[in-house]
Amino acid sequence: MKKLFIVICTVALVCSFRNDHVTTIFIIGDSTAANKDISGGKKERGWGMALQCYFNDEIRVDNHAVNGRSSKSFIDEGRWQKVVDAIRPGDYVIIQFGHNDEKPKADRHTDPGSTFDYNLAKFVRETREKGGIPVLMNCVVRRNFFVNAPENDDDEKLRTTTFKDGVKMIEGDSLIDTHGLYRIAPRDVAKRMNVVFIDANKITHNLEQELGREKSKKLHMWFKPGEEPSVPKGRQDNTHYNVWGAHVVAGLLASAIAEEIPVLRPFIVDADYSVDSKGRGDYLTLEEALDSVGNNKMPTTIQLFEGEYARPKLSKKSQIKFLLREGAKWKE
Repeated sequence: MKKLFIVICTVALVCSFRNDHVTTIFIIGDSTAANKDISGGKKERGWGMALQCYFNDEIRVDNHAVNGRSSKSFIDEGRWQKVVDAIRPGDYVIIQFGHNDEKPKADRHTDPGSTFDYNLAKFVRETREKGGIPVLMNCVVRRNFFVNAPENDDDEKLRTTTFKDGVKMIEGDSLIDTHGLYRIAPRDVAKRMNVVFIDANKITHNLEQELGREKSKKLHMWFKPGEEPSVPKGRQDNTHYNVWGAHVVAGLLASAIAEEIPVLRPFIVDADYSVDSKGRGDYLTLEEALDSVGNNKMPTTIQLFEGEYARPKLSKKSQIKFLLREGAKWKE
């Protein structure tokens, strides 16, 4: 009887802990995943910024990815220690670097098979020491259909260029890799350390290749002059995502995460559009989302993130459903 009492109490304590603790998915990485400045209608987004839209409120996405960071600079600047200090047992840490580790600057550069692998192993080891669960991803692809990749010593410079500054080389029909061994190293570390590995490079390669040379531009900050008000002179940025691109990639990676980590499958959200004033969603306002739906008579789910919203007047035949997230509510 005494043993039964102890078992019941232990189960109760575990359940209580799980109910009180919202599992966090931390993200560490570079600009392809980072949160972005949305002031002035800026359209650049990182896939990590959009990831919360694909997990329900029982999962909290805490995105620490930062523009221009490599595995080395992320550690050296103290950014990794802040994540370590926040990890609680049962949390996940998605680790994705490579874009900037390959750059020549000494404050960022690492070598695959050596310093790059060492840093990835450090992230894994210290996540586990805190009771967290590491998830290694390799870098997403650049949209490179050039036979010979153009010289690029810093992806961050792409934000200050205009359309006319873009590379004028002729493109082919096949996507060409630009990351070399930096896309292989995370898989090798994952295998050695028995870590969940998500092949983000392959996932995004297949996505860009399937879209093809022209349609793949729609994933990125690739705009002709006058096409997008926030970049009136246009831009040819084949590295960074726009709103649509970030959400397409985030949705694919969320599905891959749930496939590799089955316990996370029940927390996946399947919504058509997301509205968030912080820029995590497809739209900043409900009005924009409804304008996008238009007269579409198909069943549509719009999830609304924290804030108060004026309840729209919909026709009785409307098949739009709303999912209120993070304490979102209708105005009285």
